Amino acid sequence: MNHEIPAEDELHAYVDGQLHPARRAAVEAWLAANPARADEVRGWKRDADRLRALMAQPEAWPANPALDPARLRRRRRAQRTRGLAMAASLLVALGVGGLFGWQARALQSPAPLPMADAVAAYRQFVDADAPPMEFDAARTAELEAWLARNFGDAGRVPDLSPAGYKLQGGRLLSTEQGPAAMLVYADDNGARVGFYLRPRGRLAGDGERRDGELLARYWSREDLSFAVVSAAADPSARWLPALLDRT
Repeated sequence: MNHEIPAEDELHAYVDGQLHPARRAAVEAWLAANPARADEVRGWKRDADRLRALMAQPEAWPANPALDPARLRRRRRAQRTRGLAMAASLLVALGVGGLFGWQARALQSPAPLPMADAVAAYRQFVDADAPPMEFDAARTAELEAWLARNFGDAGRVPDLSPAGYKLQGGRLLSTEQGPAAMLVYADDNGARVGFYLRPRGRLAGDGERRDGELLARYWSREDLSFAVVSAAADPSARWLPALLDRT
């Protein structure tokens, strides 16, 4: 006698007692003709019976320490503590990293050269091919008024004629510290020098430094800084700082 082979879900329904009586009889007949599959299905049924019995008696369940309420509460507290500790560690790491990062950048960043802005202004505005100045020599009074408003008593247009230099004009500038000015002078040979003044900022002490073909001589008085920028080969310019400091 041939029996229709039951599908897998039918076998599970048989184990769970969910088959229609007529179909159940057909499945049992097929299992009787197929001993290997019958043994497998009997194993499923034993497991299902044990599970049903266990679910019917919760007090008989084996203890699971991981599900103990007190242990769960302790674990949640520990997780929160670890989370807070990790967050704090991350903040500290970011803070320390940022601190060392800024320190490293500060160490790596070269300090600005003294009166670098004066040298840059000379190259841009004092060279012979520079653009026209805002104040030419004919507007000296206006230039001096602007200097007085921004630099007080020090805001005067120096007279450098004793050293052979005449005013050509001036240009108003701006720095991080505040307003600045570059006054341009020239001698009879066309040699040009720039007299630069601005708020003192971080400049400390007097000195000079060479920058390519230029030489900057600088000094500070009270809250202002000054510089004379000239061609390094111009011997006359070396006396100008002393002359300017007296005017």
